[in-house]
Formats: sequence, structure tokens, C-alpha cells
Amino acid sequence: MRRRISLTMVAMVAGALVLAGLGTLGLSTLDNVRLTQAQLLTESRQLGQGLEEEVTAGHPRDPLAVLRTAISVLKAPLGLQGEAVLAVTPEGNLYNFLDPKAPVVLPGGLHQGDLDMAQLIVSQSASGHRGRLAWGAYLFSTRYPVATTRSFKVVNLVVLLTRESPTGLTRATYWFAVAAALTLVVALVAANRLGYRIARPLRDTEAVTRRIAEGDLDARAPVPEGEGAELVSLARSVNLMADRLAAARGAQRRFLMSVSHDLRTPLTSVRGFAEALADGTETDVAHAANIISAQARRLERLVGDLLELAKLESGAFNLKLAPLDASRVAGEVVAAFGPQASDLGLALALAPGPPALCQADPDRLGQVVANLVENALKYASSRVEVRAEPPPRPGAGPRVVVEDDGPGIEEQERSLVFERLFRSPSVTGRQLGGGSGLGLAIVKELVEAMGGTVRAEAHPEHSGTRMVVELRPPEVRRAPARPSPAPAGATSEPGRPAAGGGRAG
Repeated sequence: MRRRISLTMVAMVAGALVLAGLGTLGLSTLDNVRLTQAQLLTESRQLGQGLEEEVTAGHPRDPLAVLRTAISVLKAPLGLQGEAVLAVTPEGNLYNFLDPKAPVVLPGGLHQGDLDMAQLIVSQSASGHRGRLAWGAYLFSTRYPVATTRSFKVVNLVVLLTRESPTGLTRATYWFAVAAALTLVVALVAANRLGYRIARPLRDTEAVTRRIAEGDLDARAPVPEGEGAELVSLARSVNLMADRLAAARGAQRRFLMSVSHDLRTPLTSVRGFAEALADGTETDVAHAANIISAQARRLERLVGDLLELAKLESGAFNLKLAPLDASRVAGEVVAAFGPQASDLGLALALAPGPPALCQADPDRLGQVVANLVENALKYASSRVEVRAEPPPRPGAGPRVVVEDDGPGIEEQERSLVFERLFRSPSVTGRQLGGGSGLGLAIVKELVEAMGGTVRAEAHPEHSGTRMVVELRPPEVRRAPARPSPAPAGATSEPGRPAAGGGRAG
């Protein structure tokens, strides 16, 4: 990489020098052409004026001889390379004044079409170029006496001069080449050093990412302080990625350990009582069968919640969102959990209030409220209250709040209760039959799939916890049921505790 960077930078500098040199050469050549045109225009005017004076003051009987002599006399001091003195007819055509029968031959290989005769006739002078061949022309009128008629004849003569303009290659070109060579040497040294400074952090970072890909999550990229904000940001991003991967691996290990523990406990009971029945050491068959059945239901609940959580996280289910009254769904859940709350000696109540219209899946919303109520029953001291509140402000959605008067949740743990199998080390709840510890994790996935949010709060008036679910407001125009971008899985009846939960999540 270092070599590629160095060669690329040197090639860029060389290309810039070549472009600069070609551009300078082209502009210099164009400037020389324009300068040559101006010089030829001045020289053609001088030659024309000299010829006009010579013809007027020369021998009246032989103006052609005077003209030839004048051209030969004026040509040397002017240093002319290609010249012609031609006559112009009233129609603007050229002919050979010195020899009218001879063809018109323009110097430098020019053609009459290359000359701007219209401008020449109007302004008496014109110039132009064809490639590097520049030309300048001057038009003047002269008269000479005709001996046979004793009259004067007027003729329009044009003096045409041509010259190759010099190229832009001068002595400065040599010094430009020297300066370009020195520039390339300096660019090579600078590019080599800069390439090393860029390539080294990238090479180190690439080696660290390879180690991370191979499973070494302790690898960290060195942060190249002072080497550029982009390289520093890249190294820090790689390290942040490694930190999060390590945290995710740790969470996965803890999750697997928790699942293994939760699976092993009922399996141990099932196996123990099954072996006792087989050996004949357990005489109370009905008691053993009840325990095996209860533990089997616990296993079924745990496996079902794991499968449902996997579906939620992978997006493998559909939601049927529709406008509904959240207070009605909450009332059905409270009615279903009433007998269980009475058995626990707890008061479970639905606070009265106006309708709370929202956009949600009725089955999934019932599952959310059921999980929250079941979680509250684990930790409540005497009372659990459920209420559905209308939107607190225009444009917002309604809320479903489940409150208990239990010991509450520490502030630093409120953001963790919705993680899978999280258990608070400071609070112990009731062991309700069939709980899997995944209830609040499922609540979070379902609420976010329906476009809402859920959070845990401390009770504002006494000890306890408030679980607040904010739902989407109902759509203005009702639409047919449509699939949601979130997951879909087995639905649960609103009145049935679909998944266990607790301060353990």
C-alpha cells in the first residue's frame, strides 16, 4: 500500500507538471502567433507606404520597373521572408500587377480564401493566421501616368507579408524541465513519507480486524494520535466495534447460562419423579404426575418464549394494525388475571377513563399488557393498577400504564429490565408458575414493532414501579390490514398471560 500511495502521488505530480507544461507551451505559441500578426501588420503598412511614395515619385513611363526596384530596396531592411505585392480588382479579386498574365501565387502556401478581403477593403489592413503561419496585409491606392493618353491610371495594390511564428520553446523551457525534475524528486520523498504515515495505521488496523474476525475480541487497534482525524476515527470505530462485540458475546454467554439453568431445573424434576415412578420409590403417583405436568408446562412456556423472541428479532411475523381502544384491551386482560390476583391476595384494578384510541394489533397489545400485569403481580405488595390514558398532547398516541406498589427498580437497572433473562440482584419476586424470564424482552420487541415505546419509571408518589407503553395514534384514514415490517409469530389471547416476565425481564 505504501508503494502504491507513493507512486500515485508522484504520478499525480508528474501529470500536473505535464499539463502545466503543455498548457504553457500552447499559450506561449498562441501569443507568439498574435505577436507575429501584429508585427506583419506594421511591416506591411510600412512597405505599402514606401511603395506608394516610390511609385508616385518614380519614372512616370515605367511604373512597373519602379515598383520592382522599390520592393527589392525595401525587402532587405525589413527582413521579409515571404511577400507579395498584388493588385485588387473592384470586385475584390487579386491579380499579378507586375505580370497580369501570370497566375496569382500567394506566399507561404496561402489561398485567397484565407484572406479577409472584406475587412481589408474596409479598413485597408488585415491580419490572420493558419496554424503557425501568420500573415499581414495592407491596401493602398496609387496612380501613374499613361503616356499614350496623357492621363492617370489608378490601381489598388495590396502588400501581403507572411512569416512562421516561433514556437513556445525557448530557453525558459530548459529551466522548466530542470524545475520539473526537482519537483518530482521532492514529490517522491514527500509521497514516500506520507504513504508510510497513512499505510502504517491502516496496516495495523487491518491486522486487528483480522484478529477480531478470527475470534480475538480482546484485540484493539492503536489510536494514531496526530496522524489525521480520519485515521484516528477509524481506529476508534474498530475498537468500539470490538467492545460491543465483546459485550454481545458476554451477554450471549450469560443468556445461554440462564437458559441452561432454567431448562435444567424443570428437567431435573421431571427426570427425578419419572425415575422414582419407574423404580417404585414414589407411591403417590398423582402427586408425581402433577409435578411432572407442571414442570413440562414450564419447559413448554420457556421454549415457546424463546422461539417467539427469535421470531420477533428476525422479523418473521406479521402484525395486523388497526384502530382500537386500548382501554378495552386492558380491561380484558385485567378480567383474565383477576382470579390469579385474588389467589395471591392482591388487588388488581382497571382505572376508569375515557377511550384511548391507538393503532395497534389487538392480540399483540393484549400480549403486551398481559406480560406487564404478570410482571407486576410478581413484585406488588398489595395492589396493581392498570389504566389506559388518552394522548397527552395533539399528535401523540395514547399510553397504557401498569403500576405496582412493590419495592421498585433501582435507577441504574431501569434500562436493563427489558433485556432477555435479566434479574435484579436487589429484588426478589414471587415465583409464579410458568414464568420464563423473557416477558419484558418480548414486550419491548412487540411494542417497537407496533411503532411505540416502553419504559420503566419509579412511582411518583410511593415505592413501586410504573411500566409505561406509548402507542401510535390511530390513522386518520382507515386502511385494510397490512403487514408490518416487524416480526410475527404465535398470537396469544389478550386474557392469557402469554409470556412470563419480571424484574428479571
